[in-house]
Amino acid sequence: MSSVFDCRAPEGLLAGMRHARQTLARGELVVLPTDTVYGVAADAFTPAAVQRLLDAKGRGRHQPPPVLVPGRATLGALVEAVPEPVERLVEEFWPGALTIVLPAQQSLVWDLGETRGTVAVRMPAQPMTLELLEETGPLAVSSANLSGEPAALTIDDAQRMLGDSVDVYLDHGPSTTGIASTIIDATSLVRAGDDDARVRILREGAIPRSELVRVLGELLEVPDDSA
Repeated sequence: MSSVFDCRAPEGLLAGMRHARQTLARGELVVLPTDTVYGVAADAFTPAAVQRLLDAKGRGRHQPPPVLVPGRATLGALVEAVPEPVERLVEEFWPGALTIVLPAQQSLVWDLGETRGTVAVRMPAQPMTLELLEETGPLAVSSANLSGEPAALTIDDAQRMLGDSVDVYLDHGPSTTGIASTIIDATSLVRAGDDDARVRILREGAIPRSELVRVLGELLEVPDDSA
């Protein structure tokens, strides 16, 4: 049976964080708040836990989850390189609603699914979740909903969809934005030649294209319908 902790109260926060750490260490799942929508989390370095996350959502390995990190240093440890334009993006939008896809560090021993050698990384602007990440390390986190259903904006939404496939639910009240993060693909900044290096928007979310243009200028790929 799942446990729900109201983390808006001090006693609920302490108990919830303790149970969440223990649950993640066992390879089980935790639903937690982020600055966008509720997410379902697993230890990124436990393949069985990541598979459990995909199964809970009804997703296949062709849809690998992003990884949440507590800070920039962890980004550098997970990816092959952090190009200067990505450093600018991180400076401007982290912590926040920007997920960045880069080539993964080849020495990492993990299995997030069919990533094609990449990893999608984000530092959320949610103090409680950042504290948990500092203690657990990187977590594979996807929106806390069944595949094809709307993202969970409350803990009740997440429970209704995921039920007992999740061991611990951390309730921090309704989502304040309800808008998913913007996802960009910056792999060509590492893998392509200078003339071909562009950043591509995979999903426009809480951070609009205009804000990315402000930081990246012509490095941001022009969409086909605008060419």
